[in-house]
Amino acid sequence: MSDVANEYQGKATMEKITSLAKRRGFVFQSSEIYGGQNGAWDYGPLGIELKNRIARAWWKEMTQLHDDIAGLDAAILMHPRTWEASGHVENFTDPLVDCKKCKVRFRADQIPPENLAAKKCPDCGGELTDTRKFNLMFKTHIGPAEDSASVIYLRPETAQGIYVNYKNIVQSNRMKIPFGIAQIGKAFRNEIVTKNFIFRTCEFEQMEMQYFVKPGTDEEWFNEWRNRRWAYYEKLGIKTENLRWHQHGPGELAHYAKDAYDIEYLFPMGWRELEGVHNRTNYDLTRHAEYSGKDLQYIDQDNNERYIPYIIETSAGLTRNLLMILCDAYDEEKVADKGNDDDWRTVLRFHPAVAPVTAAVLPLMKKDGLAELAQDIRRELKEDFTTDYDQSGAIGRRYRRQDEAGTPFCVTIDYDSKDNGTVTLRFRDSMEQVRVHRAELAARLHREIKAYRRMK
Repeated sequence: MSDVANEYQGKATMEKITSLAKRRGFVFQSSEIYGGQNGAWDYGPLGIELKNRIARAWWKEMTQLHDDIAGLDAAILMHPRTWEASGHVENFTDPLVDCKKCKVRFRADQIPPENLAAKKCPDCGGELTDTRKFNLMFKTHIGPAEDSASVIYLRPETAQGIYVNYKNIVQSNRMKIPFGIAQIGKAFRNEIVTKNFIFRTCEFEQMEMQYFVKPGTDEEWFNEWRNRRWAYYEKLGIKTENLRWHQHGPGELAHYAKDAYDIEYLFPMGWRELEGVHNRTNYDLTRHAEYSGKDLQYIDQDNNERYIPYIIETSAGLTRNLLMILCDAYDEEKVADKGNDDDWRTVLRFHPAVAPVTAAVLPLMKKDGLAELAQDIRRELKEDFTTDYDQSGAIGRRYRRQDEAGTPFCVTIDYDSKDNGTVTLRFRDSMEQVRVHRAELAARLHREIKAYRRMK
């Protein structure tokens, strides 16, 4: 095999990720039988399990491990004044240009400046239209009449649902500053350009936490949450060489932000934003107090103070995290030297805490009661783990299928399992195999998951 081919072998490309995602049931194009819906994707059996586990890992990190953070699930449809107060009606726009010749639509800030200045299409060389603003919010109507009074929006972010409920949570849960509110939910943006698989889509899910702090302590908490969010990705086993910080410069800062950093990940298409950590000052609560006429000051009874809190935001896309984890886990490994370059395996090195399937149960043979014994063992494991069962084909081929699905453990039932009650436990990353007694199997899996460290 040539050096170029060897370099390509093992490298995650968007084509490989997209192909594997469809082949193994992670992600499908929405409405594919009708030609597909641009900017929308469906999550198959492995995809929804992976997505749910990523969400649960984030939720545990934010709420279960932090006594000062409460959860919320706000409605997608909110009062239209919410989006006026937040600035989305006026400011939530992208610059749009079209090519008059090839009819391709571009975001003006994502084409080469020389093309924009010359009004020349980067694809075909045709003439570009003048730049115009394009609001990204989806607009619809509520109620029987479609008029200006019935206009409502699909939320473009989940943060505003937290801000308008902040006083409710303070009062109902007796929260004291500093404290946070966490939420996972759908958001919708009428993106001009959707590309790179599920990286940028019109319908997606966000994982956001808004941390309310006393003015003057915001910089300290901003730095603290930067450290915590970086440590979270390390805990998930993400390769740190594929992560970096990007600070927003003066021209990049949002109108509400005092400071902002992005955690960027090295995707196959280059460095892209993974999660934002923002110091939003007291802009949001001040605006909502102004537009609603409600007093949104925090009352500090211990110190006899009243003030509008500052907000430190951590905001990550759930589906973008899923793509990142797919890319980071993807590996192609030569597993044996047989005098040729053909014996490679594709493996997804998911952390067991987020792997769609924790353990696959595989009878060595279908006959002699091995299949029935394997099903019994699977039923025992189901109480604590997500399992798969596969009895078709050679055992080596079944191991490869599980490697490609990212299953961290395989449990093989053979004739010794009938005689002495032991099974073979195979580890995905090392391909090591050990004998474990059936009665100790669940406890061993729990220990292995807790102690997991990625090999490469």
